[in-house]
Amino acid sequence: MSSSPTSSSSSDAEPGLDALAPMADVVCGVDFVIGTSTMTVAECLQLGRHSVVRLAQMAGSDFDVRVHGVSIAHGEVAVVEDMAALRISRLTVPSGVGWD
Repeated sequence: MSSSPTSSSSSDAEPGLDALAPMADVVCGVDFVIGTSTMTVAECLQLGRHSVVRLAQMAGSDFDVRVHGVSIAHGEVAVVEDMAALRISRLTVPSGVGWD
């Protein structure tokens, strides 16, 4: 498995994305979020090895894919050549983007 992300050919690209070509090499922080929780400071201070934190999401729920904190997709765990990966199951359009 290559350490670089896979890309699709330009024929697979969405119409209108040519306008983004100048930004193609911009590096973005991407987070794969398995779940969220809310804790008090006291609870955080009590965390230690083998602590278990209950998440708001149900077991088996899709991961949330976020670019700079903005949710763009959801996916599930996959294994590719003995490495953990994420299979995108649904794309989401961030609010205010205006894509149809």
